This record gives sequence, structure tokens and C-alpha cells, in this order.
Amino acid sequence: MSRGWNFSEVWEVVAHSVPDHIAQVHGDERISWREFDARANGIASTLLQGGCLHQDKIALYLHNGPHYMQSAFACMKAALVPVNTNYRYQQDELHYLWDNADAVAVVFHGAFTAIVEAVRARCTQVRLWLHVDDGSAPCPVWAVPFEASAVSHPTQVETAWGRSGDDQILIYTGGTTGRPRGVMWRQHDLYVASNTTGDPPQADLAFVRERVVRLRADKTAPPVGLPAAPLMHGTAYVFASAILNRAGCVVTLTASAFDVAELLSAIEAGPVTDLCIVGDAFCRPMVDALDAAPGRWNIAGLKAVSSSGMMWGNANKARLLAHAPEAVLIDFLNSSEASGMGRAISSKGRANPSARFKLGKNAFVIDADNRPVEPGSGIAGRIAVSGNVPLGYHGDPEKSAATFPVIDGVRCAVPGDFALVEADGSITLLGRGSVSINTGGEKVFPEEVEECIKLLSDVRDAVVVGVPDERFGETVAAIVELVDGCSLDANTVADQVIAHVRDRLARHKAPRHVLVVASIGRGPNGKADYMALRKVAADRLVKDAVVLPFEK
Repeated sequence: MSRGWNFSEVWEVVAHSVPDHIAQVHGDERISWREFDARANGIASTLLQGGCLHQDKIALYLHNGPHYMQSAFACMKAALVPVNTNYRYQQDELHYLWDNADAVAVVFHGAFTAIVEAVRARCTQVRLWLHVDDGSAPCPVWAVPFEASAVSHPTQVETAWGRSGDDQILIYTGGTTGRPRGVMWRQHDLYVASNTTGDPPQADLAFVRERVVRLRADKTAPPVGLPAAPLMHGTAYVFASAILNRAGCVVTLTASAFDVAELLSAIEAGPVTDLCIVGDAFCRPMVDALDAAPGRWNIAGLKAVSSSGMMWGNANKARLLAHAPEAVLIDFLNSSEASGMGRAISSKGRANPSARFKLGKNAFVIDADNRPVEPGSGIAGRIAVSGNVPLGYHGDPEKSAATFPVIDGVRCAVPGDFALVEADGSITLLGRGSVSINTGGEKVFPEEVEECIKLLSDVRDAVVVGVPDERFGETVAAIVELVDGCSLDANTVADQVIAHVRDRLARHKAPRHVLVVASIGRGPNGKADYMALRKVAADRLVKDAVVLPFEK
């Protein structure tokens, strides 16, 4: 038994208990738990032979696929620290992240060979490069082939320093402003915070073994989980880890860009029981495709669909439930810095108001003085979580102190999500304070307005930003993406959007400017680049935007 939960120890118990069960599926490829464990041993051995030492940082620069979780497993076996890397980053961003993380090794897909070659000389701390062959580029002479490493040492690796729940996982988050920051999670804290198996709060590998044996004896099928978002983001990575904790199988898509047809086909083929998406950015294309081709895909086997990080509207939830009537839809209020802030559950015949969440058991809402907000007071406060929270931001004690303050003697995580506490104790999410708009002294939370705009059936997506204004400092601008063949009159789109918001929210929250675009251009994690979109709105305002009289 270790000092606290360690993911690799749990996965080794599963591998030894059900070695022939399938752990990973990628297209036509099937990898058993025995192979998953053995390949992770081989990669761990290669990292150790390459000079990696206790808690050294290993960057994973990979598309979704079996190699991602195999690499993470390998790191944890050797008590090294896996570090996610956004594969959309360019040279300066990659150099900053790897330098900031103190990465000593990088595992990368062949598709990224050219950019790695260009930035490699600047990454003086990196001693080892592992090349994953994806058919796009041969392994360069300065790198080590991943496949040869994976089969080089199938037996358990041993280190002088051992493993524990104190071993870290580093999750970099781009946030909405500033440079990416690495959130330092102890494995024990992340395991407990994401525990969906009913495992005890203290590590007990015998309990895990008995749980897995019971599943086998009862002939209970383990979950088949599909992270639709990139594993390089915390939501998908933690989801995949939780599926493996349950002795399940992780399915990954073969396309490097989101392909709704492949997603639906993979759900049917699995059959996938647990799906992880990012709100309407994934759900809307799914239900559009399902409605457009009745009978083409059968996704009725879905039991749970979870989302985090973006609004998930009731209309799209209802459309999804028409195709997966037995599914439970779980809207999690989580972030890289905090798990368990809140959740909303919907199912057939059980709708939940959009943006309304039940607070997590360790969550509460605080005002500017870190005092609890009174339910029904109408005061917007920040959501805080106590209990199993991260250690802080890697190499940034100042930001760590601000985001992880001590409240009433207890260390908490306060990522910056604002909410109203309703009279019944539930919360209405307003959004991140970092992208809030100050218009004439009034604070406007973009996500609240975006959610309202997306209730229009002809609106596919919307982002709300603040643009400079001489009188009010900032005014609200809506960037709107319409559905194909929408019924909105092109000449009166702005009128209709603004009237719609004014009917539902305070007038100062209604957009003054409405800009229609072909695409919001969300990232593969479903998130919008608020800084870039704010610049787009400001640059194009006079030329392209429709401007209406502003009523304060």
C-alpha cells in the first residue's frame, strides 16, 4: 500500500486482475490491459535509462491515441511527472511551456517533427526525445523510436525512490488571459477529487483488487469511455483516467480534427457507455448529424455523457436524449484548478435549468472579503472548493497564493468562476471574472449573455466580449455564428439578438454591437479565444459590425 492513491498502482492492479480485457481502442487497434501495462513498462524503462530522475517532468506532445495514456502510465510507474502540451502551440509557446515546466523529455507524434526540430536547440533542459510514428515523418537521428521502447522491457520497472500519492501530475491550462500555467496536482488529491468508483479516501489496493474481481465474477461489463476532446486538456485526461480506474476501456478517435461522423460511428461500435464532451461545441454537431440521418447511427448504449468547460444548453440536451434515452447527462462545473465545484444532472423527463448547478459537497461561494454569500441575496461571488485541491501553480508562488488562499484556516481553490447563490442553495453560473466586462461601472459576465443568445434556435454559437468605449469604458459586443439556412433576416440579426437578450436580462447586459461571422473558431477543447475575438471585434467594429443605440 502506498502513501496515498497513485494512479499507476491502481492500473497495475487492474492489469494483473483482468489482463485479457481490452484497455484501449483506436480505430481497428485493440490493446489489452496486459499489453497496456507492458508497453508502459517499456517506455518507463527508456525514460529511466535516458537519465530521468525522481519527479522529473515529461512533456506529452501528442494527438489522441493509445500512446498518450501509455506515456502517462509510464511516467507514473517511474515516479516521473506527465506534462500536457497543447499541440496547437507554435515554437515560442512550446519553448515557453517546456522551459516553464522544466521538462527533461518530450514524447511527440511524427506530425510535429518539423516544429520540434525548429525549437529543439532552445530547449536546453530536454535530454530525451521519443518519436511516435504516425506515418507522417521518419524518426530523426536525435530521437528514440517510441515503438521500440514500448516493447523493450515488458516487466515491472523498479526505481530507487519508489512511488506514492505525493507524486505529481502537471496540468497546464491556457486560461483566458496571460501565459499558460501548470497546475500541480498530487496524484492522491486528483484521484480522490475525480473518484467515481466509491474507493475509500485512503489508498487501499486490496479494495481495488476485490472490486475488479467482483466485476469479473458478476460478469459486469466495465465501462467503455470515449473522450471526444483532446487528451492534452485536463477534462479529457481526467475522464480517461477515471475510466481506467474502473477497469474500463478508453476509445480514442483517429482523426486529428473533430469528425462528428467518426465520433458517432465509434460510439455505436464500442458500444461506448461513457462519453466526455465539451458542451454545445460537441453536442450540437452530434445532434445535427443524428437528426439529419435518422437510423444511420445507434447511440442508445450511452449510459453517461459528461461535459465540463463550456455551456451545455437544454435544447441540445433534449435532442441528445431523444437518441440516447437511457443516458444521464452530467454538466460538471470543474476547472484545471478545482474539481467538484458543482454539477447539474439531466435525464429523460428530468430537465435542469441552464447554468444552474448544485454545489459540490466541499464547494461554497464567497464575496470579495472571502465571506460566504447569503443565499438569495443577489450578490455575485466566487466559487471556492476545499478538500483535495492542487498544490499551486508550478514556479509561480504569487499566482498560487491568489488562486489557492487559506479561508478560515483551510486551504481552498478559487479559480475565478462567479455565481449567484439562489434561495434554494443552488447556484447560477455567471462566468470567469477574468473575461468580465465593465461597462459604465456595471459588471457583465460574458457566459451569462452567451447562454442567453444561444437560446435562439438560429444561433449555432456566440461569444461575448468587451470593446473599448469612450463614454462607458467598455461596451458589450456579441460575435455570432448562425446555423446554415437560418431564418433570421440578415438585415435585422442585430435587432433580434439584442431584443432577445433584453427580454431576458438587464439592459446593460444586452450587446450594443453584433458581428456575424462564419465561425467562432473554437479550439479542439471547445473553448473560445477571448483575447483574439476581442481584437477581431474591435478591429472590425466600424467596418462590419451593426451598431445600435445603447440604452443604459
